[in-house]
Amino acid sequence: MPKWLKDAIFYEIYPQSFYDSNGDGIGDINGIIEKLDYIKQLGCNAIWLNPVYDSPFKDAGYDVRNYRKVAPRYGTNDDLVRLINTVHKKRMHIILDLVPGHTSDTHPWFKQAKQAKKNNFSNRYIFTDNVWNAPAEYRLMCGLCERDGNYMVNYFSSQPALNYGFAEVTHPEWQLPMDHPDCQATIKALKEIMRFWLDQGADGFRVDMADSLVKNDATKEPTATIWAGIREMMDEEYPDAALVSEWCNPSVAVNKAGFHSDFYLDHIGNGYNMLMRGGSWGDKAFFNKNGEGNIRAFVDEYLPAYLETKGKGYISLITCNHDTPRPTAYLDEEAIKIAYATIFTLPGVPFLYYGDEIGMRYLPNLTSVEGGYSRTGSRSPMQWGKGKNFGFSENDKTYIPVDPDKNAPTVEKQRRKKGSIYKVVKDIIKLRKKRPELGADGDLEILYAEENSFPFVYRRDKYVILVNPLDHLTDVRFDFEIKQDIYKIGEYVQSWEKMTLSPQSFVIVEI
Repeated sequence: MPKWLKDAIFYEIYPQSFYDSNGDGIGDINGIIEKLDYIKQLGCNAIWLNPVYDSPFKDAGYDVRNYRKVAPRYGTNDDLVRLINTVHKKRMHIILDLVPGHTSDTHPWFKQAKQAKKNNFSNRYIFTDNVWNAPAEYRLMCGLCERDGNYMVNYFSSQPALNYGFAEVTHPEWQLPMDHPDCQATIKALKEIMRFWLDQGADGFRVDMADSLVKNDATKEPTATIWAGIREMMDEEYPDAALVSEWCNPSVAVNKAGFHSDFYLDHIGNGYNMLMRGGSWGDKAFFNKNGEGNIRAFVDEYLPAYLETKGKGYISLITCNHDTPRPTAYLDEEAIKIAYATIFTLPGVPFLYYGDEIGMRYLPNLTSVEGGYSRTGSRSPMQWGKGKNFGFSENDKTYIPVDPDKNAPTVEKQRRKKGSIYKVVKDIIKLRKKRPELGADGDLEILYAEENSFPFVYRRDKYVILVNPLDHLTDVRFDFEIKQDIYKIGEYVQSWEKMTLSPQSFVIVEI
């Protein structure tokens, strides 16, 4: 386990939307370098950088054309190395985004694979044996290649799936087993890509769709076996590098695949979703002040996973990310404050999405940009302050339109505003760093989390955290002797063996 990871507080940067240093309307690497001090002053000491690789941008860079080359719109390889080195000089860390399950359909490997004549890359991707063979159970692109066959994609038609083999071979005329030399060659190629950037100083990777490698893989254990082998390579050659998965199954991702941390993602109806979003648009989120949320939906899923992985790896809670609506779409400002305070005081390695710290709005109904579709509204340019495009760019046209509201939140405004989301995030991160019991490795005990009831109360060693998202007072039995309160949003009153929490409050007391 990399020693630095347990103290890491990550800031996710969507590079094209963070800061434009050259006035072309698109964020870039040099812009990130210029804003590193902002990230550090906020309290974050690690960065997750979304893809900056060469790409035709059919899926905002998650369709990679060249894994070893920075896309010119962001800068050069030298610029990325300079970013990495500058991050390190500031005693921070940076992980890159790794897209292992598919490439762009313009990648040189795929250009070779789709040729009619067999070559060394013919099995780098998954093709059926002829164009008339297109089993309905697979996502296949038909009749698009010179080669007589249809190719499998992981998502968009421009993202052909790399071939790591099939756990269960159901069509032997075109499916390969995992131990086939050509499938092993794909794993070798992936390792070489990772080595390339680790040798440049990257501190590890966040792995996109980490569970997508092996096909017909119901248990995901065959895919986990591949990652376990990669973890062995990293432990031997790059022991300080971190591996974080987009999997949302820590029991497999951490315990079997060897990831150091696994994202707890926003899937409709899962524990995280019911904590933050409560379905599609927040009507039943636990943090919604309407009282229709159910904390058990989160606790019953999160707690067993936490206990299974404790001491082996971490669960990473997120404020949001580039794939989900920003919390402002469904929670008010006070709800967001207590949601973030909760996220940053639970165990694991937390991730803060750029702009969430100032309450950036989700922008609905934007025209899709580079395959964003509904996600486009969470990818708008960072709002720094006064000036054109809220200080993001001097260009008349930005990559994605900026928030049209002239009163939109900015870093400048939030820094000045008493009790702002920005100040809550900064204060709670500072508190987490000062008191390790509130950090990644501290123990967790759930004290009160009842079905369709409030508040939510949990203990981190000598600290008890009480969360009342409701728009009215709520009581909870409390028989601990309080030494002091060390942080609070709202107020509380203790009498006899009861504590009364004010509406939409969050309190940390030392006992």
